[in-house]
Amino acid sequence: MSDLTTLETEILAAIESAETEAALEDVRVAALGKKGSLSELMKTLGGMSPEERKTMGPALNGLKAKVTDALAARKEVLTEAALEARLASESVDVTLPLRSSPLETGRIHPVSQVIDELTAIFADMGFSIAEGPDIETDELNFTALNFPEGHPAREMHDTFFFNPKENGERLLLRTHTSPVQIRTMRNQEPPIRVIIPGRTYRCDSDQTHTPMFHQVEGLVIDKGAHFGNLKWVLEEFCKAFFEVDNIKMRFRPSFFPFTEPSMEVDVQCDRSGGEVKIGEGNDWLEILGCGMVHPNVIRNCGLDPDVYQGFAWGMGIDRIAMLKYGMADLRAFFDADVRWIQHYGFRPLDLPTLFGGLSS
Repeated sequence: MSDLTTLETEILAAIESAETEAALEDVRVAALGKKGSLSELMKTLGGMSPEERKTMGPALNGLKAKVTDALAARKEVLTEAALEARLASESVDVTLPLRSSPLETGRIHPVSQVIDELTAIFADMGFSIAEGPDIETDELNFTALNFPEGHPAREMHDTFFFNPKENGERLLLRTHTSPVQIRTMRNQEPPIRVIIPGRTYRCDSDQTHTPMFHQVEGLVIDKGAHFGNLKWVLEEFCKAFFEVDNIKMRFRPSFFPFTEPSMEVDVQCDRSGGEVKIGEGNDWLEILGCGMVHPNVIRNCGLDPDVYQGFAWGMGIDRIAMLKYGMADLRAFFDADVRWIQHYGFRPLDLPTLFGGLSS
């Protein structure tokens, strides 16, 4: 506890001595940033005994609250001092208050933030981004992906279809981003390594489903791609995205028309305490589906499945955003509530990077 007292004294002294907002931000990052002194102490809670945690948990949280309050108070003082200095140096009429800068008040939506995080992670593994239209043909959305005639996903209760054309063809709002996999394989020579983030649409609405949602898929096509590669990619992604050093994953047999074999993937988690903590505990949580690309899909794209093989995976961007940032209701993502975005949003210039921290 004496170390905490010393740390508190040092941090509060640094806050009080900060003469500019830039200097104050440096103090904040040094204390509360991803690798800040206080953040590093918070990380040690998981390795403590229950008795130690009962003592250190409240102490560390109390110190964090005290530092946060001190930062806010000092920032207010510095902001007022900067404004007074500016008013004293300007000769224009400033009787009307200025609006806050967009960089100060604007916020990045969590979905956009997570897409940037995904891009940073997979770009480091050598993946590029592929995109396609939201309005697709039945052939690209279903047939080329090995969906048989009469499959339930083709029915109106699950898919948004447009009115039939004169020739009977019906366009639809894509139910997954998988049609972009077909477009990519038909227009690009292997090897292929892409991720496909985008909007998708299905007739569903509740606490964890909305008619429009966001999905990201990954696709690798090469002569030597195998399941071991897929497992490594997903493990490295989960460790980077959830910002944990180690993670356990469980692959369960499943079925998707476009992959064979197909698997659902669970990650280790702890559900105690009213929140889901990834990478610890004894529970499991399903986060994505994956598998080896079905030979029929490869054949439908004009490639020889005896020469090329690959793997693919898909997950809901909104869902993993909810898991990482503790949002309970998916519908709030699309309510356009300014209070919600101010609470859960991200500062515009805090771009996620692997070396600087995805969410620091």
